[in-house]
This record gives sequence, structure tokens and C-alpha cells, in this order.
Amino acid sequence: MLARIYQPARNAMQSGKARTKKWRLEYEPATPREVDPLMGWTSSSDMKQELSLEFETLEEAVAYAEANAIPFQVFTPHKPTPKPRAYSDNFRFDRKIPWSH
Repeated sequence: MLARIYQPARNAMQSGKARTKKWRLEYEPATPREVDPLMGWTSSSDMKQELSLEFETLEEAVAYAEANAIPFQVFTPHKPTPKPRAYSDNFRFDRKIPWSH
């Protein structure tokens, strides 16, 4: 069963970067989820799908997967490029978007 090693993205609802520094190892789903005919809930008999391990570094996650003979795939995170901004840019005379106040 294949495992994914990745760094989680930040929460889209907040601007903070909490819980995005660690690396996570999760298993790919082996079987598709099934809909319970009585209640309509989704369920799965795959218990490894619930397992999620966190590591401080990518090397620790890869070493754990290799030591336990787990086939894995590493997803490298996309790092946003910082855009330099200055407060004085709000008052430039050649702004593309006019200041509305």
C-alpha cells in the first residue's frame, strides 16, 4: 500500500502558518468508500486510511518508511514567493488601481 509524505498547506480560513512546518505520512486509500444504505453515511473497511504520522523533517519520514518497508511518494510543497510591499506604495501617483478614499 502506497503512502504519501507531504507538508500540509496552511488553513485557507486564517492567515497563520501553524501546523505547516512538520511532514506528514498518510496512506493512500486501498478501497473506495461505501455508502451505508440505511443511514447514508460513508464508511470504509480500510483502517490504514485513518493513520496519520507527523515528523519534524522529511528525512525522518523517509527513514521511517524505508525502515518499515512502506512504499512512499514524496510531494514537495509549493513555497509562495514573497512580494515586497511598502506603505508608501499606497499613495503613489501612478497606481494601477485608484485609491478610493
